[in-house]
Amino acid sequence: MTQPYPPIEPYETGMLDVGDGNLVYWEVCGNPAGKPAVVVHGGPGSGCGTRARQLFDPERYRVVLFDQRGCGRSTPHASDPATDMRCNTTPHLIADMERLREHLGIDRWLLHGGSWGSTLILAYAETYPERVSEVVIAAVTTTRRSEIDWLYRGVGRYFPEQWERFLAAAPGTPRDGDVVAAYARLTEDPDAAVREKATVDWCRWEDAVVSGETDEPTHPYGERPPAARLAFVRICAHYFSHGAWLEEGALLRDAHRLAGIPGVLVHGRLDMGTPLDTAWELARAWPDAELTVVRDAGHLGTETTRAHVLRALDRFAARS
Repeated sequence: MTQPYPPIEPYETGMLDVGDGNLVYWEVCGNPAGKPAVVVHGGPGSGCGTRARQLFDPERYRVVLFDQRGCGRSTPHASDPATDMRCNTTPHLIADMERLREHLGIDRWLLHGGSWGSTLILAYAETYPERVSEVVIAAVTTTRRSEIDWLYRGVGRYFPEQWERFLAAAPGTPRDGDVVAAYARLTEDPDAAVREKATVDWCRWEDAVVSGETDEPTHPYGERPPAARLAFVRICAHYFSHGAWLEEGALLRDAHRLAGIPGVLVHGRLDMGTPLDTAWELARAWPDAELTVVRDAGHLGTETTRAHVLRALDRFAARS
């Protein structure tokens, strides 16, 4: 299969109480008796979309999708300045995934996602390897501080004008300062106009980084609905200013915990936001993972990227 499956609708949805006043939206699609799989969305804070459903054979998979804390249909929403972000961290999200697995009565499930989703997938799988059957990732990142610094500073050498504008929008931040932390403060400002401007400026930078992959005037980050965009930027800045609460390099260091779990990693050689070296390092540290490099793809992926993901998911559907 190299073309997406036809659109499908969930046969079951719910709001899972995960504590701290948070309700996490979840849905299940496909075959109730099929192989369990879960889609872990990116961002952080992007929310799950409908297109991911079409990557799975609906006759063979029981597909779970969910909105991580603070975004999508989960509540409280991070676009509301009253929402307390202290209860939104990587350990919280790992615990939420495990609670959702138990709630749905799933023993082991395949994990699929990309970008930030790959970080959360790896963090979950290294914590609960016995609950993971396979992993399929497109656009690998481990959210090391070095990777964050590249995305919000280093890659600026390719976009100097746009990066200068991004930096200038965080007044008082020196060129060698922590621009991500500055934006995190701006997204928590009591003035709604300040929060909105920071959101727009952040999305303009994200759009610049992927501008070589899109047909103008497409802006995949800036064109999101206002509330979704506010939540996305607030959550991103919150996570990245804290290094995602991960010890630097921990996910690569602990990749040995994934031994015996088959993995497929698909990464674009032209990915400016998350360069290929992270995927390469992960593949070397995880002997059961296969790395496919897509010559003409970037971070958002291409039809070739999706074809590799579809083939991997079809292949794993046959595994008991």
